[in-house]
Amino acid sequence: MLHDYWETLRTWRDDVWQDWHVGLDRYADSVAALLGAPPGSVLTDANLSTFLARVASCFDYRPPRNRVVITDLDYPTVPFIFRAYGRYGAQLDVVGTGGPHLDQDALEARIDERTLLVCVPHASFTSGATVDLSRLVTRARQVGALVVVDAFQTVGVVPFDVTALDVDVVLGGSHKWLCGAGTAFLYVRPDLVPLLTPAATGWQAGDRALTFRPSPGWAPGIRRFAGGTPYPLTSLISQVGLDLLLDVGADAIRRHSLALTRRLLDRAEAADITAVSPTDSARGGVVCLDVPDGEAVKQRLAARDVICSWRGYLRVGPHVYNTLDEIDLFMDALEEELHR
Repeated sequence: MLHDYWETLRTWRDDVWQDWHVGLDRYADSVAALLGAPPGSVLTDANLSTFLARVASCFDYRPPRNRVVITDLDYPTVPFIFRAYGRYGAQLDVVGTGGPHLDQDALEARIDERTLLVCVPHASFTSGATVDLSRLVTRARQVGALVVVDAFQTVGVVPFDVTALDVDVVLGGSHKWLCGAGTAFLYVRPDLVPLLTPAATGWQAGDRALTFRPSPGWAPGIRRFAGGTPYPLTSLISQVGLDLLLDVGADAIRRHSLALTRRLLDRAEAADITAVSPTDSARGGVVCLDVPDGEAVKQRLAARDVICSWRGYLRVGPHVYNTLDEIDLFMDALEEELHR
């Protein structure tokens, strides 16, 4: 793969774009298969922030329907982008939860006829707590609002069916659970796509992009959300990990993930370590632990080649390639560090 990419660069010619798009489209359609989406309904680019800003640029934020409802559990990308759109009239409404879990009743109470977009994480990046998307979509549909889902923390470890859920927009990326690197994805409900025209755009979104002539209109389908010159290498190298996940299957991955995180929760309870993640199945793929001096603990664990994250809590994210024995090794090391 790397050799083929090098040969493309070494023997540059205009028709290389076609081969690159084949690889980009294959990866995008593989993500679509994981999402339960039709082929051709997913697009890739460098990162989720780029895609979210592009989606946000599609809308007219003049009142009365100009409110964007989010939660205080959203990744910092989300409020940062929609605050920027405040200069065009977007009114950001942040629903506070008062803790690591989402208060879905409070969220749905804030969605009304003034709401243009509801943007939520499928799972919180700080606790792994998940949103009931089916219920949320039902509420949004009652008032004519669109639902944008940040699924970075779930796709690849939690089954996700965009068709069954009838969500409008889904964004995510490869380096969390899709065993890839440096690639984000965007899904837009196919019947919604023709109604959206992004102001933040690039030459590959045009209907004549690969002719290298000015485009009078938009590319058909999801490609109207493309930007400028794509960087195909990250999608090409991410294809390998995604293929492995598709071979295992979303349901099998979920069963294994729940078993691993259950072991983490049980070991934490036995060690009197507070878990802030849900203890029922309404959790994503991570378990977050409230430990004293957590960032320093994370660094000491890393020095022992025991890897986790710090996001206000110690965040542990086992995946399909981990074992129950490795969970025990992690917890043994954590307990040792906490009692040193």
